[in-house]
Amino acid sequence: MTVMPEQEALAPADAALPRVVLFDFDGVLIRGDSFYLFMRERYRCSWWRRLLALLSTPLLLLQLPFSRRLPMHTLVRIALLGLGEQGYQVAANAFAAALARRPKQFCRDGLQALRRHQAQGDRVIVVTGCEHTLVSGIMQQLGLTNLEIVASQLRPGWLGMRPLWHNVGRRKVQSLARHGLSEWQVAYGDSMYDAAMLKLAAEAVLVNGTPALCKKVEKALGRAITRVEWF
Repeated sequence: MTVMPEQEALAPADAALPRVVLFDFDGVLIRGDSFYLFMRERYRCSWWRRLLALLSTPLLLLQLPFSRRLPMHTLVRIALLGLGEQGYQVAANAFAAALARRPKQFCRDGLQALRRHQAQGDRVIVVTGCEHTLVSGIMQQLGLTNLEIVASQLRPGWLGMRPLWHNVGRRKVQSLARHGLSEWQVAYGDSMYDAAMLKLAAEAVLVNGTPALCKKVEKALGRAITRVEWF
């Protein structure tokens, strides 16, 4: 095949581009749901938030038949009631520092894999449903810098911070498109919520998935995936 001069000029630049490697956060780098843990701590430290949530039970029960997300949205609003941007950042960073010190909270193998990709010169991006300030604070506390983070967003409201963008499922792909990415070489996920992100990866890796989940993900992707057990 004849190679045009333009192609020759483009080839070195393309070859020099780093691989793009995506990591989900919850269930891949940390055990459990990090934002849920933060919300639980907000309620644990505030009796009046617990009381307000209890008084909101009739509303939560009315919302539940229509969507599971509506009650969760209401509970998040109560947990963040009265917090402006600065107050939220202080609270999220304080919780991130405390969480980073918890023993066995994080997936050692996952963090080691992320560091290996960084050492190899890959472009590592954490793509998560966790809120951006919180996950950024956690990664900083773990000493993981030079990371790009694509995450859920909050916005200020009259009564406090409120959800703006929940970065889950297909929304991860949409967020990555806004980030300037339409394909990536490797993606690590742990659930069907990551299927859309895994589908566009040259190598899709399912972390700690059961055989049943593995089959379900492979059916959604239409091809085989790599399965790893991380501790």
